[in-house]
Amino acid sequence: MRTFACGIFFNRAVSNRLSQGETLKNGALGRRAILASISLLLLIGVFIPAASAQDGPPPSFAPWQLDRLVSRIALYPDPLLAQVLAAATFPDQIPEAARWADQHHYLSGPDLANAIQDDQVPWDPSVQALLPFPSVLDMMASNLSWTSDLGNAFLAQQQDVMDAVQRERQKAERFGYLRSNSQVIVANGPYITIVPANAAYCPIPVYDPNVVYAPPPRGYFVGNAIRFGFFVNIGTAFRPWGWGYSRFDWRSRVVFVNNSPWRRGWGNRFAYEHPYADLRRFDRREHFEERHERRERSEDERRAAFEGRERHEEHERERDHDRERERDRDHERRDRDRDRDRDRDR
Repeated sequence: MRTFACGIFFNRAVSNRLSQGETLKNGALGRRAILASISLLLLIGVFIPAASAQDGPPPSFAPWQLDRLVSRIALYPDPLLAQVLAAATFPDQIPEAARWADQHHYLSGPDLANAIQDDQVPWDPSVQALLPFPSVLDMMASNLSWTSDLGNAFLAQQQDVMDAVQRERQKAERFGYLRSNSQVIVANGPYITIVPANAAYCPIPVYDPNVVYAPPPRGYFVGNAIRFGFFVNIGTAFRPWGWGYSRFDWRSRVVFVNNSPWRRGWGNRFAYEHPYADLRRFDRREHFEERHERRERSEDERRAAFEGRERHEEHERERDHDRERERDRDHERRDRDRDRDRDRDR
């Protein structure tokens, strides 16, 4: 209806302008009238599709499509899974956040938490919550189509998405791939939960969805199918972003982020603001000031996350070497000063 009304308005405007242009002896005014009408058409072409997209019906995914969507993250620990689903509802913010996380990966704990606040990063707190996980954000940014579909499914079919996660977990558990170990505790029952063995360390599982949700071949060692060797230190410094307070109520099919039910859905996605009482939100139009050194991950650090093995912070080792060299230079300077003072006394 809105598009139809605008079309009538445009047709009448063009007709009126053209009629006026024909009666003018000086065709300049007529040409300007036509140009003004064309400009109006361009504005209609820009704004009407945007309004239609915002007012459009919610997407609908079949169960098998949801299973495929969640397959790569269904075995994530519950706290990490909750944060990923929430962040996926802001796909446009993921690439920029992924770059920031990659360039500041050498920071951790309170240093990283302070840097997030100092830089006044403008993304939603649910996206900020993944900044300690550059490999996860990189995975989401490298396939924005998947991230957008996942976020839209979570907005429109939150409970169906949770059901899909349980279906995938049940497959992996039934075929012997998913089990408790030193990094995670897997609880079976009507619903399968996965939580870190140590709440301060969140492992990021690495697995092939084509393998772990299917029966293993004869003689295949299922113990190597899911690797939990790569983890991120998540302490109390990140509680303002919901770490320690994000979980699932699988029975009621409710996702809790920062200890509050995630109520952002398709209908209120432009107005809803999830509560983060201890965080200040910065407008995306405000000045985004970088106040820290940028150091991208090395290839070995990227492979560690991809292969699910323990990471070794190369930049930290470089800083240790720099500190050792500086100490050596300090010793040398003190020795030279002592020798100079001794010579002067003589």
